[in-house]
Amino acid sequence: MSTIPAKLKHELMKALPPTIFFFVILHIVALIRALMIRGTGVSVESSASVLIASLILGKSVLVADMLPFINRFPDKPLIWNVAWKTLMYALVALFVHFLERLYDYWKEAPSVIAANHALWTEINWPRFWAVQILLVTLIFNYCVIAELARVIGRGKLKAIFFGPLPPPRD
Repeated sequence: MSTIPAKLKHELMKALPPTIFFFVILHIVALIRALMIRGTGVSVESSASVLIASLILGKSVLVADMLPFINRFPDKPLIWNVAWKTLMYALVALFVHFLERLYDYWKEAPSVIAANHALWTEINWPRFWAVQILLVTLIFNYCVIAELARVIGRGKLKAIFFGPLPPPRD
């Protein structure tokens, strides 16, 4: 196998776990939002938009993990890195969540400034923060699992969750 296909396969395999995780949790968030806005006439994200967002977030996590300030506390107890990464990813999620709502308002407004003003005055803030709390909780769970995988290894973590792996072949 040449180096380019091997590198692409390697990157795809690295991006797969966070992408699948975010695909599932973003569908959960979309379902909860749909249940919260049922009967209001507000449109709900499609599965395709959730897929695109999960692909972007999955790759974003990998890019963020390469930044030197993300893995700030590798020699301290896991909670340090988990809390730090949760904060960093949650800030990004807050920004993206806000931009999603801004886009919804921008479709009806003549400019981004008008859409931003309408957003700040008309948004249902309790619902916005409820979704954000859900995202932070799910991001925290992702960070816990990712840090455990980093420390004990993916293979061992997989064996802990799904049972012993078959013995390696010689």
